Amino acid sequence: MISTANLNEVQQLINCAHSDPHRILGMHEITKGRNTKLVARAFVPQAKSITVTDLNDEKKTYPMERIHADGFFEVVINDRPKVFPYRLDMTGHNNSEWSALDPYSFLPQISEMDLYLFGQGTHYEIFNKLGGHLMEVDGVYGALFAVWAPNAHRVSVIGSFNSWDGRRHMMRSLGQSGVWELFVPGLAEFDRYKFEIQTHAGQLMQKSDPYGAFFELRPSTSGLLFNMNRYKWNDQSWIAERNASNPLDRPINIYEAHLGSWDRVYDDHYRFMSYVELAQKLVPYAADMGYTHIELLPVEEHPFDGSWGYQVTGYYAPTSRYGNPDEFKFFVDTCHQNGIGVILDWVPAHFPKDSHGLGRFDGSGLYEHEDPRQGEHPDWGTYIFNYGRSEVKNFLIGNAIFWVEQYHIDGLRVDAVASMLYLDYGKKDGQWIPNRYGGNENIEAVEFMKHMNSVLLGRLPGIMMIAEESTAWPGVSRPPHDNCLGFNLKWNMGWMNDFLTYISKEPIHRRYHHNLLTFSMVYAYTENFVLVLSHDEVVHGKGSLIGKMPGDLWQKFANLRLALGFMYGHPGKKLLFMGGEFGQFNEWSEARALDWFLLEYDHHRNLQRFVKDLNHLYKNDLPMWYDDFNGNGFEWIDCNDADRSLVAFMRKGPAQESGTSGGTGTSGGAGTSGGDLTIFICNFTPVPLEYHKTGVPLEGEYREVLNSDAEIYGGSGVVNPGPLFSEKVECQGQPFALPVRVPPLGISVIKPAAQLGLIPK
Repeated sequence: MISTANLNEVQQLINCAHSDPHRILGMHEITKGRNTKLVARAFVPQAKSITVTDLNDEKKTYPMERIHADGFFEVVINDRPKVFPYRLDMTGHNNSEWSALDPYSFLPQISEMDLYLFGQGTHYEIFNKLGGHLMEVDGVYGALFAVWAPNAHRVSVIGSFNSWDGRRHMMRSLGQSGVWELFVPGLAEFDRYKFEIQTHAGQLMQKSDPYGAFFELRPSTSGLLFNMNRYKWNDQSWIAERNASNPLDRPINIYEAHLGSWDRVYDDHYRFMSYVELAQKLVPYAADMGYTHIELLPVEEHPFDGSWGYQVTGYYAPTSRYGNPDEFKFFVDTCHQNGIGVILDWVPAHFPKDSHGLGRFDGSGLYEHEDPRQGEHPDWGTYIFNYGRSEVKNFLIGNAIFWVEQYHIDGLRVDAVASMLYLDYGKKDGQWIPNRYGGNENIEAVEFMKHMNSVLLGRLPGIMMIAEESTAWPGVSRPPHDNCLGFNLKWNMGWMNDFLTYISKEPIHRRYHHNLLTFSMVYAYTENFVLVLSHDEVVHGKGSLIGKMPGDLWQKFANLRLALGFMYGHPGKKLLFMGGEFGQFNEWSEARALDWFLLEYDHHRNLQRFVKDLNHLYKNDLPMWYDDFNGNGFEWIDCNDADRSLVAFMRKGPAQESGTSGGTGTSGGAGTSGGDLTIFICNFTPVPLEYHKTGVPLEGEYREVLNSDAEIYGGSGVVNPGPLFSEKVECQGQPFALPVRVPPLGISVIKPAAQLGLIPK
């Protein structure tokens, strides 16, 4: 028998080279003269015979005839003029029997408007269209698959449901959009799948779904179909409050954590803790310690543990190392119900070259540039996203929205922004191409960041978009309408480098490097800064945070308590990497849990108690975070005493008449009198000062609210236990002098006694 279809097209189909298999396969009306008939065609290489069964009347069956030995079948139905729902009943060469609805009997499910917006780079919910999605079509449950591969010769979805045979479920090309689509009926949750892509050069590749919501546990790389609409959230109050507020106006002290090494399950082969177990252990710990947020090193799916998550292959999937998407939602939900926000490290700067990932996705430089001088990082061995391509920008902006809206993430810390901004980042002469003006700025990346931040902060102004940017690029955390990048926060890498350099020096030498301690205030308000002591500073031979401190054991812990106290008094939001809060001596490794056993020892337990008290004081004391981003909230009392390595400053809340219940990141703060204030005196030498006069703006009684040298923290006990009274003597530019004991290698935090009621118990 000869097929009613065009023979050339039939041959293309059999050769798996047809871009629109729906045009041949499935059921079609054909007209001969005045008569309309039906023809049904199927391509099932595994079948020996196939019968079409009418689902409206199963007594009506139509045996198909094998047209081609490779498995192409056809039947002409002379007595039926209109297409009807049907089933294919098949018998295999081994006489096995199975039935299935025909995937080629369904119309496209992606609209022209979807494709248009995607091509424009403005389909911000594109993740609901591309990828693999369980859904119901015409009353039939199955999975819709769609993938962008404009330069592919053929794309098929392969999986556990078709023996990974790319001939079985060839997808149709939706025209110039470059999107390929197919609805496969009868699939269920956790069915495994990939895309088989044939390039124009004839190469066959198996690729993971770029929009996949869940993947098999590494080293497997198949996608898993997952119901993303099942989880019932219980954080409505948190989300409502977050969306109604400006994060810059709130206290933010972040606990940075890597989930795979925060802790392990020791009695179960030292395995990773699950998202559920982390919700039950990490979240209460962070809440008890007084943190406002947990920042997670990337949890997007990644193949290699040693990358810490910074080389992503599954941008839309939480890693299956710790559980499934619902369990990750439970973790975030639990954080919110315990008053903890969640920040996610996000990596739009580069992606790895793993064969199943985004690289050379359809045989061409699709997500990356074709030219390696634009599309590769030679130092990192990774690809660089092509930010000038609308569909790539849509992929990334949609991904940012996905995590914030689908997983209720409260902020994204955007990794390696500097590498995105500069075309010559990490490259030598000849390894990069200048922009159209001859410069080294990546104009497309700049526009991408402006676009992304405008969209996200426009939709959800209560979230945080935090840039990890290590250069002096201007206006990183200023609005796009001012021709700036549009983030609302930026990591202060300069402060981190200067301060760690300073604090690691022996106290006797610090007098010669006093500017490292004070210089940050020269530029403190040029950006909305987060002060960070991050994971980057405790890896690759840099040693642990406590290991950077000079001196004997007592001095190391005293120095670290002082360092953290100074950091919390300094303007800017705060971040501390896990393990730093109790003084872990080992350099961090993703391959093992933190050394929690150290809390059996006084030094470590006392440091942890200090950090806890410091965190709670920070959250509850308005001046410590009010007006973080302009000079109204800070004033030096003494910044010039280099010989004694001593500094004193005050943080200021709003003026009394404007109330004390809140503030803004941009409003004017108090003057030197009449408002809530907190005074910090920091001694970076081991010499205590028994009768030191510090200038203060108000007359009357003061009280010490925190002292890092208190014996409960492991200090020597040089504290100010009783009331302190100012003297009417001009001192350090202030109208009054306050005699205090200044601890060795310590910080004393003091407030007017009349304002102690402003700090909740």
